[in-house]
Amino acid sequence: MQCSHCGLCCTETEMLLTKEDIKRIEKKGFHKKYFLKIDKEGYAQLKNRNGCCVFYNSENHQCNIYNDKPSGCEVYPVILDEDVGIIIDDLCPKQATIHIDEKNEKGKNVIKLLKTIDEEAKTRR
Repeated sequence: MQCSHCGLCCTETEMLLTKEDIKRIEKKGFHKKYFLKIDKEGYAQLKNRNGCCVFYNSENHQCNIYNDKPSGCEVYPVILDEDVGIIIDDLCPKQATIHIDEKNEKGKNVIKLLKTIDEEAKTRR
């Protein structure tokens, strides 16, 4: 995939986080209060500030934790549409640069990731 760094995927994000994502971000020196919110069902999500992910730098159009980004960001724009299955998010302007093999591999990771996230949410309820 050839990311354009447009920031659309970082706008009003609802990115879910795993425990490993949270630990990795904390190791970068960020406190949970800065980047983490837990919803009423126990799901951990990235916070937004000024309409974007807390880690998105709108001035240079880059992620401040790119090398340690959450697992969901790693597999994006491959997502699960509950009605259709694994798809490439049509929000992404570079969706056509994803090869079918990459979509399939990332799709497997999306399924594993969502299972992990669901299990971890249960422990927070």
